[in-house]
Amino acid sequence: MSDRLFTPAEINGLIPRLSTLMDQAMDRHRLATELQGHLQEEQERIQTSGGGLIDQRDWKAKGERLDGLTIEIRALLQEILDLGGVTKDLSMGLVDFPGVVEGETVNLCWKVGEDEVRFWHGFDEGYGQRKPLP
Repeated sequence: MSDRLFTPAEINGLIPRLSTLMDQAMDRHRLATELQGHLQEEQERIQTSGGGLIDQRDWKAKGERLDGLTIEIRALLQEILDLGGVTKDLSMGLVDFPGVVEGETVNLCWKVGEDEVRFWHGFDEGYGQRKPLP
């Protein structure tokens, strides 16, 4: 988490860059999840059939692609962290920034698709406890 406290206006200024980063991270996460699922299905098929032949080149290529996607996702999430945000849920596109609401240090909560920060929640709360900014 950033030591810096953000205002909603400061986060709103980051939203264009944040949206791009999250869109890319979410897309790569979706691809990685699909690829990982395919590899698991293939592994289960081989195990349940008592063994079997696999295309080792294809298997290796898919494994390397999964590794590459993982590296890309980590780099994108690091860029978000460098901006001061903490990605809370990659599937939903949730990012929190530390800020202050009514004198209390809280998470200012932004979600992909929102054009501005409108919600906050306490550090011990999550998305389900978001409250509208005053």
